[in-house]
Amino acid sequence: MSRGGTGTERRRLAAILLALGASALVGCTSDSVPFLPTPTPTPEPRPSADTVPIPIGFAPLRGTLADPAALQHPSIGVKIDDHEEARPQIALNRSDVVFEELVEGGLTRYAVVWHSDVPDEVGPVRSIRPMDPDILTPFGGPVAYSGGQEVFVEMMMATGLPNLVFDYDDTGLFHRADERPGPHDVILKAAEAVSRYPTLAPPPAMFAFGSTDPLADPRFAAAPTSHIDLVFSDARFPSWEWSATDRAWLRSQEGAPDTEASGDRVRAANVVTMRVAIDWSYGDVPKTVLTGTGEAWVSANGRTAHGTWSKADMPSPIVLTADDGSPLLTAPGNTWIELVPDDGSVAFTP
Repeated sequence: MSRGGTGTERRRLAAILLALGASALVGCTSDSVPFLPTPTPTPEPRPSADTVPIPIGFAPLRGTLADPAALQHPSIGVKIDDHEEARPQIALNRSDVVFEELVEGGLTRYAVVWHSDVPDEVGPVRSIRPMDPDILTPFGGPVAYSGGQEVFVEMMMATGLPNLVFDYDDTGLFHRADERPGPHDVILKAAEAVSRYPTLAPPPAMFAFGSTDPLADPRFAAAPTSHIDLVFSDARFPSWEWSATDRAWLRSQEGAPDTEASGDRVRAANVVTMRVAIDWSYGDVPKTVLTGTGEAWVSANGRTAHGTWSKADMPSPIVLTADDGSPLLTAPGNTWIELVPDDGSVAFTP
């Protein structure tokens, strides 16, 4: 055997030395450069059976998203003054629905309903009129007013709704505002009034709500509208102009911008105009006739669609129907309903 060994032995020895060298190299490397494991991505959290969903509801009179728990109370309907000395009124823009009605002397007065956002105070509060039971009964909540002729008060009492009357109140719900001239100075603690009726149900939905542009569908044949001019009498001719910037109808009274006590312009997402007959059975006090049917227009998002209104009886809501027989849709938001007498006028400007 030679001193160098056989070829097979030399190859076996070389393999052993190579393995030992590689092992030493790995040991040296692990001492000088730490081992960095590949990061494991953190999985995104997924809903589990224990996740509590966020409750979502819709305000029945506005059609807007709201916390259902915050809507579990009745609405409140309030007779609000519109005499020049009663302006500016308190919190009109926080209301859900406003009805403008003709009263004696060619003036108008408001029946205002708050539900989704009830202010601490509203006013000035004035007396009841013979059409108010027909207007306010469908909402089902308490009704507040300052008084009125005995026959009209009895009509309102007969509805079965809670009646909150300034003339009879000894609980502190009403007070007179020193800075306002009488009799246009009666203020109601609205939020406190609502809190007194925790078992009364919220109001039912009164309108068929669509999108923010509910009349865009060609079936409504809605006309572009920039201005609405209404005439109740020689003394009352309100108007509305569409503001694309505000995405709202802005109100004027007798040619001047109409503002509320906050300083904001009075505004609405929807203006519903209804032609109504007037019943003069009560002498110089007109009664808007609200049972039956008549011509109507809905104005929303700078458009106006024509249709009809109908109301079966006192407890029933007003139903708005398009000329094609489908429901006339309104946009989510607050609504003003203009009850224009048949001998008044209605005009829509493109």
